[in-house]
Amino acid sequence: MNFFEQTSQSSECLARTGIIHTDHGDIETPIFMPVGTKATVKSLDTQDLHQIDAQIILANTYHLHLQPGADLLDTFGGIHNFMQWDKPVLTDSGGFQVFSLGAQKDAQSNGEKLVKIDEDGVDFRSFIDGSKHRFTPESAIDIQHKIGADIIMAFDECTPDNAEMDYATQAMERTHRWAKRCIDAHKKNLSEKSDLYKKFLFGIIQGGNHRSLRETSTKEICGMDFDGIAIGGESIGYNMDATKNILDWISPLLPKEKPHYTMGVGFSPLDLFDVVERGIDMFDCVAPTRMARNGALYVTPQTFQTEASGNEKNPRRLWIDITNSKYANDHLPIDPLLEESPLQNFSRAYLHHLFKSNELLAYKLSTKHNLFYLLDLMTRMRASIREDRFIKFKHEWGYKS
Repeated sequence: MNFFEQTSQSSECLARTGIIHTDHGDIETPIFMPVGTKATVKSLDTQDLHQIDAQIILANTYHLHLQPGADLLDTFGGIHNFMQWDKPVLTDSGGFQVFSLGAQKDAQSNGEKLVKIDEDGVDFRSFIDGSKHRFTPESAIDIQHKIGADIIMAFDECTPDNAEMDYATQAMERTHRWAKRCIDAHKKNLSEKSDLYKKFLFGIIQGGNHRSLRETSTKEICGMDFDGIAIGGESIGYNMDATKNILDWISPLLPKEKPHYTMGVGFSPLDLFDVVERGIDMFDCVAPTRMARNGALYVTPQTFQTEASGNEKNPRRLWIDITNSKYANDHLPIDPLLEESPLQNFSRAYLHHLFKSNELLAYKLSTKHNLFYLLDLMTRMRASIREDRFIKFKHEWGYKS
């Protein structure tokens, strides 16, 4: 059985459905992956995740390496046993976290930059206690094998939105050299260990906002022996204009027989339509759960139109601030149109009360709502692709650019 099989293709665009096969279960694509950075989707337990039909979660190599440590997870037989989650897990390589700290300085390191890059790898200091650590392509793969994820990522050099051509080129070329080392390290781990389940490796396309570099990186990474292809860099996700441009440049070059993954997409529900339309199968973002813990709850476009103030400037905003005093006596559910939501019996007034009272249940219910909203949207989106009505569904749902 192949790792990935495409099951349907839109006749109107690049949107497609598929199945990713892992030993911890199948994943229907396109799929949004809730982020469980430290082996927990904050405020939810695994039963909550099952209830909202989460098919896969993402965990963070950088954070798990620092705390509690990959060796500890290895003694449990991996992250699934450690957190009591029986479905697939994807780990990022830690590259984004390492390099996002590169421009920062820490008081515990006497003003020294937290990151130093060389050809072999990266030296960095822990944001927790300032202790020194080092990631190489080999160690990043070894750590992910100890964590025990089903899908692991190659170690790459992540570049910011405004990276100039020279630096973006250097980072891209180093990413390519590291990618080859990651493949070798992955194969070595597979050959030396008698794992109970198979692990799959994705390569990451870099190149910043430079079309020639993105096309070069796509050809290079897609030509290597990876199980899946990811598109990375700070341009992906929060900068959706750049994300769409990059995907338009490289989509014709992506192999159809492998899953495509945009890292960091899912801030606005509208973002999911943008990447699925361009042939993306997987995406994740910390924003939905982070926003939930601050009282920002997703609603459908139709519901938002009835809630939005006249001076609303952001057409991609689709959430209400449940901490707003206008919801203090509101008997409606968070979104009356989400009839199958597990939170449909809770009123806005109750959620408002929980936040104003600093009750921990506020985080659980709001997080559960935001993730259900996105996962339910993905279910509807997959159905529209199978029935070859994705573009119609997009507009009926309320998509506005």
